[in-house]
Parts: sequence; structure tokens; C-alpha cells
Amino acid sequence: MSNQAVDEAAGAGRDLLLLQALARLNEIGASINRLTGSDVGRLDAILQFIAESAIKMAPGASAVLYIYDPATHAFDPVSRVSAGERGGAEALGLAGAHDEPRPFGLGMRAVTQLRGVLSYEEPDLEIHPAKQAAGARAMACFPLVVGNRPLGVLYVYLHEERPFSQVELLLLNNFVNQAAIAIYRAAEVAGIQRDLARKEDELSRLRRAALLISSRTSLEGTLQVILQMALDVTGARYGIFRLVDKSGLHLVMRAIAGEDLGRPAVEELPINATSVMGYVAKLRQPANIADVRLLPWSRIYYPLDHALEMRSELAVPLIGAGGRLEGVLNLESPQVAAFSEADSHLLQSLATQAVIAIQEARLLDALQQIAEWLLVKPAHEVLNGLVELSCGLLNAGASAIWMRQGDRLSLAAANVGHVRGDDLPIHGSLTGQAVLTREPVLSADVRTDPRFSWPNLARGQGWTRALIVPLLPAEGGEATGAFSVYGTEAAAGRFAASDWDQKVLTTLARYAALALQNASRQDALRAAQDARAVAETFAAMGDIAANLLHHLNNKVGAIPVRVEGIQDKCAAALAANHYLAANLAAIEQSALEAMAIVRERLSLLRPIERGPVDVASCVRDAVSAADLPAGVTVELTGLDRLPHVVASRETLAWAIINLLQNASDAMEGRGRIAITAAAQEAWVEIIISDTGPGIAPDLQARIFEFSFSGARPEGRGKLGFGLWWVRTLISRLDGAIAVESDGRNGATFRVRLPIGNGPGGARQRGQKETA
Repeated sequence: MSNQAVDEAAGAGRDLLLLQALARLNEIGASINRLTGSDVGRLDAILQFIAESAIKMAPGASAVLYIYDPATHAFDPVSRVSAGERGGAEALGLAGAHDEPRPFGLGMRAVTQLRGVLSYEEPDLEIHPAKQAAGARAMACFPLVVGNRPLGVLYVYLHEERPFSQVELLLLNNFVNQAAIAIYRAAEVAGIQRDLARKEDELSRLRRAALLISSRTSLEGTLQVILQMALDVTGARYGIFRLVDKSGLHLVMRAIAGEDLGRPAVEELPINATSVMGYVAKLRQPANIADVRLLPWSRIYYPLDHALEMRSELAVPLIGAGGRLEGVLNLESPQVAAFSEADSHLLQSLATQAVIAIQEARLLDALQQIAEWLLVKPAHEVLNGLVELSCGLLNAGASAIWMRQGDRLSLAAANVGHVRGDDLPIHGSLTGQAVLTREPVLSADVRTDPRFSWPNLARGQGWTRALIVPLLPAEGGEATGAFSVYGTEAAAGRFAASDWDQKVLTTLARYAALALQNASRQDALRAAQDARAVAETFAAMGDIAANLLHHLNNKVGAIPVRVEGIQDKCAAALAANHYLAANLAAIEQSALEAMAIVRERLSLLRPIERGPVDVASCVRDAVSAADLPAGVTVELTGLDRLPHVVASRETLAWAIINLLQNASDAMEGRGRIAITAAAQEAWVEIIISDTGPGIAPDLQARIFEFSFSGARPEGRGKLGFGLWWVRTLISRLDGAIAVESDGRNGATFRVRLPIGNGPGGARQRGQKETA
């Protein structure tokens, strides 16, 4: 056989080996993807298949795979899988029964050093004696590693004296990676299942309480359910919930339950040591009183019902997120020592659930109210409501909402301290930091925080803590403002700026951003509705115009006919009277011109049929038709090679003619007009500049109004005629027009028109304006 034939046969063999390796890797990957916790034996089957695939890459080889436990730094002998062992494990004697990896063997070196080990490159270590006895002459040991964490080892043994080829090592490394992923995935799935089982056990313990609490939608209903549960689990006869009021100084009754209550005492209690509930609130510690008649309790015992005799009392504080006091849960019984220590622990556990329920119910009520506001109230009223709600939900002393305007923040709403007109820089300020980072910002004491812009205000109001969150639009992008709340000096039940407070304020900030976004969209909707109304008006006017034109054509069109009749019948008289002949000819010409003008102007009222328009030729036609004075020069640049725009050629030309004539009038017939254009993404912008006296900045927002008069105060020149009409026509073409001027050195009008998406850069012809 020739050398070429030998090479070809060897190449074909390598190709076949590679195809087999790819097929096996694909099968292994699919098996790994199907791994679930319920398939206990699937991992063993996958590892077995990997071992069998590995020996296919090195003909005549055998393989053994072990799983490694990083926690114990040991291999698991039970995890052993093998393939290609000669004669089976039973016939090998030592092999398969006594070939576990040695503490200082080649396998341990591979997993500790996280590298592949070849026996013939490690002169200080020998192949395991059991494997040598089974005929192994060379060995490759691969650690199974995921994220620098060893998970196992794969041994591949050759039974002949030769090194592994580079192709064999590369192919084996692929199977090693698959084995590592399989072990990692199996452990991950098992861990997830263990976590799920633990969570399910935890949830089952709270299911009954959660079901009862979540079945109520109002805060009072939720508290009533919790009270009844407390009575059931402790055997108490009466119970009452008192929550901290907005001032943080009193406890106010929110729910009461019990048997045979006549006239319960439900007035507010101060948070001090003059009552048991006030005492518990002040110290934030539970109180289990065996007999309220004994000192010192008899001095501060405040009966739930003066007509009923109670002997024992159990009260626990409701401590919310961040250590904030929410209120007190109090139970009473006519029996002495009615409550055990176990009852106290049970009530404290239930109080924890009560705090969660109170916070969630309060937030739910607030969100429901906000949703109603968004439907019926303008944005500024929604923002004012959010400010008040934030103080109530977070027990904060003050709150404010800021809107971004360029590089500053302006006050949009506040309840205490700040006044309308307040603003602050974004850069370098506490509130601006939240806007720039798009993350919540905390301050332990704004009175001394150098980032806070109003330290004197903070001292005067007694503000200490501050929490500021950004207003983030739903579609992403830069923050549009910030929502800030301020707590007063440290006291029980006051604003704590906890994680819960941060979540609540972030939620409220989303609604504030939504209110501002809705306001913007409503403005856009009103503009669209106005545009629709204009389109409908023009459509109606077009019908009226057609009817009017028909009648005018009948009436005015008869004038030239009658003039011709007079000229025919009175030719001698007209020849004798030049004055009469000239005036009769002028009447005929005026009638013809009037008809042309009426047709031209009224055609603009009809629905516009848009199509692709070449900007350069349209501008040149407009310049020619504008009939500008000889003292006005027009320069055209950058008009060629522009994409077509979607427009009506007649309408666009008429708008440009008006702009040119206005510029000429403003320059009093002497000056220069420059017209240029450029394509910008989806638009073509036509720029028309003149050398006239300019337009004062305070007038630029008004010149497009319908009722605006362009006459200059000093009676010299004018700003232009029909700019409202020009803007209306450009809007009907889905375009826009804007003006720029410093009021002294000319004016520049920018007309933007959409680029089409049909042939030649424009939409298909025949697209009509819709009402």
C-alpha cells in the first residue's frame, strides 16, 4: 500500500472517530438536560456511558470514574463506574474491589492541583498496584471540575507502553467536561429539591394562619381575624388591637373582640407607663401579668371594660421592619394566671404574622386608592396624595417628590417643610445622587449630611433620617425624578428607613413615575385628538370647499362669458371708448385669476394624498413660484441625493413658498435666504434661514398661533403671514416645524418630514391622510 493510501486510511479513521465522539457528546448532553431529582439512577447511567465513550477514544483502554466530595476531601467508593476492564471486576482480583484512589495517588494530585495528570510525566508516583496487576502500563487522570471546584476524577488506562496522542487527550477532555457538568447538575437538582421540601414544610405550618388572614381585604377585617385567632390559641376572653397613630405618641384602637362586651374603653392611650399597653409600647417588651390587682400593675392597669372584672393580662408589642413600633396586641382573662409562657410565645409569633398582615393590608389599601386616583385625578393631585400616603405608611414626618428638569430637580409635591419653587442641583445633592445612580439613597441625619441642601430646614423641622428613591420609568432609561421621605428625631414608632420602608417607597415611586408618564401620554393623546379634529375639520371644509367652488365656478365663471358677449355685440362702442374696453378686459382677467386662486387655495382644504416627494426638485419649484424680489438671493446647498420624503408635493411646495415670502417680507425685499437639507435617521430636515431682523425669543412660541399678528410694534416689516397655516399643513404631512432666532440676526425655520419605507426611500404612492 502506498504512503498516500496509508495517509488517506488514517485520515478516514480519524474522521470516523471524531464523528463517533460528537454523536456520543450530543447524546450525553441530551441526557444531562433531562436530569431531574426523581431520576436517581440517571446520573449513574450517564457516567457509565461517559466511561464507555472514553475508552472508544483510545482503543484497548479501560476507564474508571469516581465522584469526589470537596467537603470531606475524599472520593466516594460507592460512586465508582468503570468500562473496558479486562475479564470483569471479579476476574481481576484486586482490580474493582481494591483500586480506590489513594490519599497521595495520581487521582488526588489531579483534583488538588486541578490539572490533568499523565503517569509517564509523574516520576514520583506510580499507577495503582491493582491496576498494574491488571495490565495497565500508562494512565491519564482527569479532574472533573466546575467553577474551580473538583467534583470527581476519570482514570483512563492503556494496556500498552505508549503515551496518549494529542487527539486522544483532546477527545477525552470533552468527555471529562461532560462528566463534570452531569455531576454538578445532579447535585444542583438535588439541592433544589431539598430546598423545596424544606420550604414546603415551613409553608404548611403557616398555611392555616395565612389563609385566615389573607381572606380579609380591609385592615380592620384582617386585625379582627388575628384577634379571634389569638383568643382561640390562648383561651383569652377579650382582646384589643391598638396601633400607633401618625404622631407616634399615642395608641389608637383599630379592632376589638370578646364576649359580652358592654362599653369597652377604646379611647387612645399615650405611649408611656400610665397603662399596660402604653408600658409595653414604650419598653417594646411583652408583659405577662398573672394578676392585675397586684403591684405594680394595679397602678397602671386600664380595664378593657369597666363593667367587667379582669384578673390577668397578656400584651405583646407589634414590631415592624427595622424595629419600628406598629402597635400592641392585648388579651385579658377573668382568671388569675390565665396565660402561660407558652401562650406568650404563641402570641409573639402571631404578632409577627400580624405585623406582616398590617403592613400588607395597609399597603394594599393605599395601592387601591392610588389606582383610583390615577383614573380620575390630574397628575399634581396624585403626587400630593402619594406624599401624604408615604408619611402614613412609613410613619415619616415629611415627604417630597422632585421632577428632573435638565441638570436640576424641581419640587413637584410636598406636605411639610418644602415650598413650591424649591429646586436643587442633581450633581452633588443627596436627592440628585438617587437620580444619577438609579438606586435608593439613605442618610442617617440630614442635619449634618453635607449632601443635603437645606440643613437649616432640617434642624427647624427636626428631620433626622432620610430615604430617597428614584422615579424610574417603566420602559427604562434615566430617572425622571426622586421621592424622598424624612423621619423626625429618634422615638418609638417613628420612621426607621428599613428594607420594608425602602420597598414601600420604591413602590410608591413607581406610581409617581406612572402618574407623570400618564400625564405626558394624556398630553400626547390630547394633541393627537386635536390633530384628528383638525383633520376632520379639514375634511369637512374640503366638502364645503368643493360645493363652494362649484357655485363660485357657476357665478364667477359666467363673467368671462358675458364679457365676451359684450365685446362681440358692442365692438363698435368699445373701439370708440378705450377706457371702457380696457376695464372690460380687466374685469375678464380678474375673474379668471380669481377662479385660479380659489381653486388653488381651496384645494389645500381637501384630504392630502401623500406619496414619495423629491425634496430638491420641490424646493426649486417653490423658489421659482415664490416670485421673490430681485433684491433677495436664494442659496441652495445639500439638497441632492436626499431620500424621498412622504408628503404631498403641492402642499410641501406651498408651505415653502409661504416661508420664502415671509422671509422676503421680513427682509423688506433685500437680503439672502439659505436653504439646506440633511437626512437624519427617519427624517429629512429642511433648514430655511434668512438675514432679516430675527424674531424675539418671547414671540417664538406664539408665531404659530392662529390669532397671532406678525406686525412689528414699530410698524417696520413683519414676522411673516400664515405661519399657523404652514404649521398645520406640515403637521398634516406627519412632520414638524420649529423656529430659531436670537431676535437680532435673522431667523431659521426647521421643517422635518418623515422618510418613506418604499422604493426610493419613500412609502408607496396613494397613501391618503386619515381623519
